[in-house]
Amino acid sequence: MWLQLKMYGVMTVLFAILYTLMTLAGAYLGIGNFVFYAVLATVMMFVQYMIGPKIVEWSMKIKYVSKTENPELHKMVEELSKKAGIPKPKVGISNMNIPNAFAFGRWMTDSRVCVTNGILELLSEDELRAVIGHEISHIKNRDVLVITLISVVPMIAWYLAWNFMFSGDRDRGNTIAIGIAAFGIYLLTNLIVLYASRVREYYADLGSVELGNKPTALASALFKLVYGSARVSKAELKHVEGMKAFFANDPSRASRELTELKLVDTDGSGDIDERELRAIRNRKVSITQSDKFMELMSTHPNMVKRIHMLSLMK
Repeated sequence: MWLQLKMYGVMTVLFAILYTLMTLAGAYLGIGNFVFYAVLATVMMFVQYMIGPKIVEWSMKIKYVSKTENPELHKMVEELSKKAGIPKPKVGISNMNIPNAFAFGRWMTDSRVCVTNGILELLSEDELRAVIGHEISHIKNRDVLVITLISVVPMIAWYLAWNFMFSGDRDRGNTIAIGIAAFGIYLLTNLIVLYASRVREYYADLGSVELGNKPTALASALFKLVYGSARVSKAELKHVEGMKAFFANDPSRASRELTELKLVDTDGSGDIDERELRAIRNRKVSITQSDKFMELMSTHPNMVKRIHMLSLMK
């Protein structure tokens, strides 16, 4: 419930900021100019939303597979989507070594769940099922639509900042000041959107557990995804930089997170068992200031904090 309240709070704050921005910009520019930028931002987000799946398919080298080609994967997706009460998504495999999974699509009946070759070689059946449960939960919660909608707010702020700072208005001093303020609002709202994305990750973890997956299975899977990503070349990680928001974890932070997670995997077995999950549940999790900053600028929560949250789930 608290995760839902956080998300509602974030959306309320963002659209309150948007309303304030509309009022101030409308009063100064005249409603026509503001409407132009608001419509432009909305249209661009809509176009991105509509063509996004094709861009993801091309970027991630996705091949959709039939039940005959991969019956086990189809069975997992079918069972979990049925439990979640959503239509079965299309099932795809990304020809990439980076171990991960992701979900995308324009709407519920257009949803797709994909896994990479790397994850199929790395996780056990229970761990893979837990990760797919996480992705199914993203679809159930309409996360792609939610993040797209709230991303309109910083985009409008960006357009207004650009217009005011580089306009040829005679009252140059005032327009620059308003432009700088709009740019500050852009930075703030962008941070709020990133925060919303991190909340959605926690919520999808909870959704996977509610679909019957064990917290230990998802914790172990996340640990292995970090370990697997840390072994991938920088060139391959750079290739997916623009798509990492879709992933179950942020592969670009893997090397740093692996050092932290080794302290959780106390027996060095390469996975996280019930005893280790209980141990992290009973201790206070603290991260360095640099890690807090990195988390602030990321679409995904700090992995130790995320596993600690899993330890509190039953």
